[in-house]
Amino acid sequence: MRRLLPTSRAGRALSAGAALLCAGTALATAGTAEASTVADTRHRVDYVALGDSYASAPLVPTQVDGTCLRSDHNYASLVARRAGSALTDVSCSGATTANMTDAQGAVPAQFDALDRGTELVTVTIGGNDIGFSTILGTCAQLSASDPTGAPCRSHFTDTDTGTDQIRNSITRTAPKIAQVLRGIHHRSPHARVVVVGYPDLFPHDGVGCTSAKVPLAAGDFAYLRDKEQELNAMLARQARHGRAEYVNTYTPTIGHDLCQPVDERWIETFTPETPAAPVHPNASGERAMAGALQHALSRHTWHH
Repeated sequence: MRRLLPTSRAGRALSAGAALLCAGTALATAGTAEASTVADTRHRVDYVALGDSYASAPLVPTQVDGTCLRSDHNYASLVARRAGSALTDVSCSGATTANMTDAQGAVPAQFDALDRGTELVTVTIGGNDIGFSTILGTCAQLSASDPTGAPCRSHFTDTDTGTDQIRNSITRTAPKIAQVLRGIHHRSPHARVVVVGYPDLFPHDGVGCTSAKVPLAAGDFAYLRDKEQELNAMLARQARHGRAEYVNTYTPTIGHDLCQPVDERWIETFTPETPAAPVHPNASGERAMAGALQHALSRHTWHH
């Protein structure tokens, strides 16, 4: 896939945040006392959180790991506090499926946190495998060439065969997701395994908001929305085939994408106005993801 470096201010901001990605309802957070009570009266579930920047929540206050840009208000932390779980969070900005078993620089392989006593595993992964931040940077660069058209879609579509390069990347990532799920089950055979999908980044109706803060061509908003939905659909299929559950965070976040006003926006623009990485969930977005996960976990119980 050809990589073009964005030159606009917003594009430069995205490039600065690219390493972060390579890029419901609010969960009550006033339950500290409740969580303590729960932890005192029942078994504390051994919970391991895996994943990339959409799991680690880079720049969302408060950051507790400067290397992985991990927040103590990411979705895993919010759910664990609510449930009184014993959380080991090794999610890390920039992680790919390879970093489940291989170190990410100085950061150990995420699977090192798993053992036979692990009872709950959540994982959000795959976006960096398809190179989504590079895709966004390319789209931002191309937008100036045809602001009312769909130059990004044209760039990633072979003119002779009609083959979509991003769709092919998603297809190639599917067996990697399957391998991740097999690896989790092998290391933690008694764990409930949950694949947490990606939230709604772009307007669900496909109507864009081209601006300095969102430098995408008008016709590319629907294209990028479709690619994200294809990625989530692949994750859901792999979860179903891999003896895991899938949590849909897309539907609960519709109407809170990066085009919404700042007080309604759960996904930040290319130049964030609240603490978060570019085109990533802010604190409200992580709460929404936590709410979707909490709802899924409450539907069934599991044995340990």
